[in-house]
Amino acid sequence: MSPLQKPNSPFFSSGPCKKHPGWQLSHLKDALLSRAHRSEICKAQLKLLIDSFHEILELPQDYKVAILPGSDTAAFECALWSFLSPLGVEVLAWEKFGLDWVEDIQNHLKIEPCVAHVAAYGEMPDLTKVNFDRDVVFCWNGTTSGVKVKDATWIPDDRKGLTICDATSALFSMAVDWKKLDVTTFSWQKALGGEAQHGMIILSPRAVKRLETFVPNRSLPKIFRLTNNGKLIEGLFRGETINTPSMLCVEDALQALEWVKKSGGIDQMIQRSEMNFRRLSSWVEVSPYFDFMAVDKAHRSNTSVCLKIIDTELSFMSLKESRDFILTMEALLTKKEVAYDIRTHAASPTGLRIWCGCMVESKDIDLLLPWLEWAYLETKRDVLK
Repeated sequence: MSPLQKPNSPFFSSGPCKKHPGWQLSHLKDALLSRAHRSEICKAQLKLLIDSFHEILELPQDYKVAILPGSDTAAFECALWSFLSPLGVEVLAWEKFGLDWVEDIQNHLKIEPCVAHVAAYGEMPDLTKVNFDRDVVFCWNGTTSGVKVKDATWIPDDRKGLTICDATSALFSMAVDWKKLDVTTFSWQKALGGEAQHGMIILSPRAVKRLETFVPNRSLPKIFRLTNNGKLIEGLFRGETINTPSMLCVEDALQALEWVKKSGGIDQMIQRSEMNFRRLSSWVEVSPYFDFMAVDKAHRSNTSVCLKIIDTELSFMSLKESRDFILTMEALLTKKEVAYDIRTHAASPTGLRIWCGCMVESKDIDLLLPWLEWAYLETKRDVLK
């Protein structure tokens, strides 16, 4: 028999992610729709959003924040194209998006020297081998593998290069040492359950100095240009965006940040995500069917939790059969309106991926777990017929 009680929210997707508790479309009724984003009222709203991120993320006073188009992907491309220099680069990759950055740096930007520290899905590169005399590029959290860096102690204070971090599945759910990061990007749709297509970039003073003293030997698309005549375009960091933002999405993001503030701030958000992960982890640790994709316990993500099948009775399944198995499981859970979009990313090994970020309620994780087992056993029964 299926469990009796469903999660109150079935949204466990790893992007776009669940909206904050209590969210309603009607809360966006005061959005500045049909207004020019260059108008004073809209610029004030955009600056309020930037200032709110600065405050709630507890950024150092001299760090700068800007809104960019194209979600985290474009924001991070902006970072790569704008900052990578003759120092060379060390790039870390242990899943799909890190491998994308390796591809861009080696085959499109053609930065030399370039050292790629690559690990298989579920594993982490040897961080002690990273040369910080060069720029260092990495994802804080591997969204498609469930593997994260546990902290920033491996990054030295006296580094010569910049650290350029894709933190889109980490912020608001993992503790970040900002003094270790020079260029950081993320998107609203991951961190806050916001709407898609808006990215954020955060710059340290070292990053600003690089922008104003280094001219890339390549053409920069307009949406990547952060300087003009060798000087930082300060207006970007006051809400004068490169292109037209959605003021509806801006209002949505402001509502999410207000909820974060009222709910205890960044520390409470981290605690919420860690609690969600502990609930899920307790189930996985005794499950005869699933285990974490992440090998090292210390590096297991508490947001994009990736699981693999370990049931020896199903070891005969081919890769296609394994994928079909997970698709069937997911379809059962979707039909019951229990959990949506929880299979792993298409580029990663077959399994489940369950978002445990700060917007998810722990009670919903508790209610999801018996449904996962039910869907698994229903699917297994049909396979073994």
